[in-house]
Amino acid sequence: MSGLDWASMVVVGHVVRPHGRRGEVVVEAETDFAAERFSPGETLYWRRGEDVELARVSSSRPYDARWVIGFEGSGSIDEAEALRGLELRIPAGALRALQPGAYYTHDLVGCRVETAAGQTVGEVTGVQFGSGAPLLVVGGTGGDVLVPMAEAICRTIDVAARRIVIDPPAGLLELNRRSDDA
Repeated sequence: MSGLDWASMVVVGHVVRPHGRRGEVVVEAETDFAAERFSPGETLYWRRGEDVELARVSSSRPYDARWVIGFEGSGSIDEAEALRGLELRIPAGALRALQPGAYYTHDLVGCRVETAAGQTVGEVTGVQFGSGAPLLVVGGTGGDVLVPMAEAICRTIDVAARRIVIDPPAGLLELNRRSDDA
């Protein structure tokens, strides 16, 4: 499909595996708006080889913290198997505006993180959800550090300048350092 720049599109999910025999797949959502993004009739995109293809949702339902989704044109387990591992994306222009103080994960990834005292912590490589406050995964020279996205800790988040200033309580950075064994 011409006119679509895959690199500028935003990831909203990943196809994990087929589900059942009717061509449905299990999708790991990477959006807070999964019910909206995966509703029947919605348009997503995936890439096979160099080709970006349109994928229209024909059915969807929540399933064990994931989603079971049917796509138009996928009606068998073999067709669903061919979708395994594909990223689901949308054009960046299709994103909804967020409330002040809320951020899309793709806007945070790549931001430089430093303390209020000017010490470089590293760069955001991801965001973990599911443990209360989201955790910034900050890659640094000593390994990854998990930093809670709490107002008391993340004092300045400036995605335009690609910079986050944190004021961590004593020991937080050492305590939340992920080991390479994890």
